[in-house]
Amino acid sequence: MLRVKLFAAVLFAAIGMAGCFGGGGGRYVIGESKAFEASLYRQNCAICHGPEGDGKTLDDGTVVPSLREGNFKAVNDGQIYNQIANGGNGMVGFRRQLSERELRLLVDLVRRDLRGQ
Repeated sequence: MLRVKLFAAVLFAAIGMAGCFGGGGGRYVIGESKAFEASLYRQNCAICHGPEGDGKTLDDGTVVPSLREGNFKAVNDGQIYNQIANGGNGMVGFRRQLSERELRLLVDLVRRDLRGQ
């Protein structure tokens, strides 16, 4: 009986841990993330790029690109950083609003979590 209880406890712990680590290959959900960089995204980027980074069309007809898929103009860390920090192509820069650390966290969020690179 003790073995069955121990097995059940280990099984439930493993299932719980799998949920914490995303279970492998699932889509990163910004809205459910408690990560600081997800909070930065929600506060600074979601208004234009959409709540999950899928892009959207603004009221004036401007099409804001997806940060998850498509042909990206900014493909490496340096280019992504430059786009976030300095803006361009209709986007405002965030160099004055965000710290260096916050800019780097957003670069990682875009490359790693949204694009899976």
